[in-house]
Amino acid sequence: MISTPQEEIDPKWLILHAKLFEEKIKQAFRIFRQSEIEPVLIKGWAAARFYTNKSERFYTDIDLCVEPGLFHKASELLKNEEAKKLAIDLHSGFRHLDTVSWENLFRKSQLVNLDEINIRVLRPEDHLRILCVHWLTDGGAYREKLKDIYFAIENRPADFDWGRCLGVVSENRRRWIVCTIGLAKKYFGLSLKNTPIELEAENLPEWLIRAVEKEWMSDVRLLPLHRFYHDRKRLWQQIRKRVPPNPIQATVELEGNFDDSPRIYYQIKSIFTRMIPFLKRFKINVQNSQRNSHK
Repeated sequence: MISTPQEEIDPKWLILHAKLFEEKIKQAFRIFRQSEIEPVLIKGWAAARFYTNKSERFYTDIDLCVEPGLFHKASELLKNEEAKKLAIDLHSGFRHLDTVSWENLFRKSQLVNLDEINIRVLRPEDHLRILCVHWLTDGGAYREKLKDIYFAIENRPADFDWGRCLGVVSENRRRWIVCTIGLAKKYFGLSLKNTPIELEAENLPEWLIRAVEKEWMSDVRLLPLHRFYHDRKRLWQQIRKRVPPNPIQATVELEGNFDDSPRIYYQIKSIFTRMIPFLKRFKINVQNSQRNSHK
């Protein structure tokens, strides 16, 4: 059995924190449903419900996805004073996290009881896929969050459909999912016995292993550059963090293949893909910073 991630935190506090967010989640669904918007909850509580000890999964916001056509209406609801207190992170559809259509994912979603209210979540196979892709888009930086994948598989329902999980996306994305599950097996001892990926998940590219272990050894986390315009030391740390780009992030953002080939192609292309949007944001943030300094 794997260890508890918040060993240094009082377990009673974690339980209270989890209860607080459950109340916030229920209130968030009430607010959206009053306006005839049905959101889907991902990550956070949706991941925690598979943990042996639900309060072990610490989270600080509520990730709600809404139909893209209703995103503007849903965004307006967040201006409500009551909604502002709920720490809602609102998403238009499932964005880059999945390529399956909103309609398909919503139709296959499930209602899970939380006290007196039903919470809409993705079916386990779809949510596992999203958890894996989200973990990869962070560049594999958060070792503890691999436990979301561990518990999603360890405590999966008896009718878990591996075909639904892996067979509805491209071969590249399928490989991403398998590799992420393989990392949960390698570092947390996840058992994949009698699953269709038992052998495949052991075939992890060396660059992937090196990348995650390098991230776990680093005490610098990737943060928005504009936070450090007035702190040269930390700004330089963040620039160094980005050059060369994280090979996991670079491959995923370009829908690349997790094969054994070098990552340099993806990393170079990632630099050029990000450069123009970065320069535009940088210019705007500097201008805003200058205006604020003259007030």
